Amino acid sequence: MEFSAAICGAAVILLLLHYHLLRRRHTAKLPPQAGGAGLILGHLHLMSDGAKPPHLNLADVADQQGPLFAIRLGARQVVVVSSWKIAKELFTTCDMAVSSRPKIRAFEHLSYNFAMVAFSPYGEYWRELRKIVNAELLASRRIQQLSHAIIPAIAQSIREIYSRWAEQNDDVSGQVLVDMKKWFSELNLTVILTAVFGKTFRAGESGAGEAEMRRCRAVIREYFHLAGVFAPADALPWLRWLDLGGIEKRMKTTAAELDGIMEELLSEHRRKGFSGEYTPQDFMDVMLSTVRSSNTLTDKFDENTVVKSTCLAMLLGGADTSSVMLTWALSLLLNNRHVLTRAQQELDSQVGRNRRVTESDIPNLVYLQAIIKETLRLYPAAPLGAPREFTEDCDIGEYHIPKGTWLMVNIWKLQRDPDVWVDDVSQFKPERFLTTHMNVDVRGKDFKLMPFGGGRRICPGPNLALHMLHLVLANLLHAFEIRMVCDDAVDMTESIGLTNLKATPLELVLFRRPAGQRRQGDGSN
Repeated sequence: MEFSAAICGAAVILLLLHYHLLRRRHTAKLPPQAGGAGLILGHLHLMSDGAKPPHLNLADVADQQGPLFAIRLGARQVVVVSSWKIAKELFTTCDMAVSSRPKIRAFEHLSYNFAMVAFSPYGEYWRELRKIVNAELLASRRIQQLSHAIIPAIAQSIREIYSRWAEQNDDVSGQVLVDMKKWFSELNLTVILTAVFGKTFRAGESGAGEAEMRRCRAVIREYFHLAGVFAPADALPWLRWLDLGGIEKRMKTTAAELDGIMEELLSEHRRKGFSGEYTPQDFMDVMLSTVRSSNTLTDKFDENTVVKSTCLAMLLGGADTSSVMLTWALSLLLNNRHVLTRAQQELDSQVGRNRRVTESDIPNLVYLQAIIKETLRLYPAAPLGAPREFTEDCDIGEYHIPKGTWLMVNIWKLQRDPDVWVDDVSQFKPERFLTTHMNVDVRGKDFKLMPFGGGRRICPGPNLALHMLHLVLANLLHAFEIRMVCDDAVDMTESIGLTNLKATPLELVLFRRPAGQRRQGDGSN
């Protein structure tokens, strides 16, 4: 009798719970829909408006609709988040549900049909690749070992500027005009090519080397532009056969060119490995030896595809984002000369004038670190990150998000929250990271500042990125006085793409800083 009563009681509870869940599902509140949608394309104009990058358009919508709203890209529903509190809930409570990627055309064409770790769906394949990347290239111990590539590359880049003085002047204490976007790009590309492939191209070494560097830079920039573009077929899948605007054709062409570069590098590694010419030492070597023994990886894609896609992901991420951020940092410093002066005073105090900046100096350069943090806050390299997809229904705050909805987090807007940064949220003030926000971290632990994203799908490379940013900017400011060609402020217009490279050139005049720099420039000590 008591057993029957217990069963009846449990049944009543289950029925009540089922009724409650059904009632909640039917009365769930969906996020507010942004206005201005077209009949067929919806809000696609917000993503492809040539006048403004998407993150700025979506920031304007957030000012009207609030920190969580929905847009429609053709047939696709997309939730846009611009609040760190909502982002925290997404990347903690609902993290697994938002850790996959939508199958958009850019990711399909530009990532070896989703084999690339950055764009592959969440699952065993992604987890296995991520583990290899973290352990073999981006772990702190490995980054310390990369000093053999980073420090000489910086020194060589500085020597090249001194050589240009020697060619142009009788006295090398003069000045030289430098395209800083190109300079940063070549420097970062040199380091990543060495770390991932054990191969170095230096502009100026030979005609072939300079042409190869130029080829790599151009195709990488095209890649990041196309990776941030929504093809019409993403919004309206039944129009795929038309390829309106030829976007998918450009994606396929860029993917083929990058695959050609990767195929050359892979073939070179295989030849050396088979002939016994060298001991494995770079990341491609590691991938070749690791993939063969992993059924998880080779069950999904063939060995060559896994190796090429993963190494390409490391090349793209390391070469582009750091040069983007260094360009913004220098632009901000030139528009705020008092910050530049204080940074150089700190360098002179902590490092002196008779040697180069090294890794051991960085912990003492607290103002320089604050400059990098403030640059990452104002101009995150990937202002919208990469889109994600809800793989199950989720409740976020008061709103219900159905499975299959795409997710975009507007990091650019999120990091300018006046409730967090209080005053002058759009102003460049590194001092805030020495006082009120000194304990804010940029590696994804603090959702108020998340330039590398958040959750388990966070960018795996913040340690390498910060290592490069600190060392390159410190050595540049330590070695040179930097001036604009004219007295105008630096144009801070942002470009359209997955990463927001400065839209206009950054050509600057560099002067030798007095006392001790000849030793730094000629590579002594």
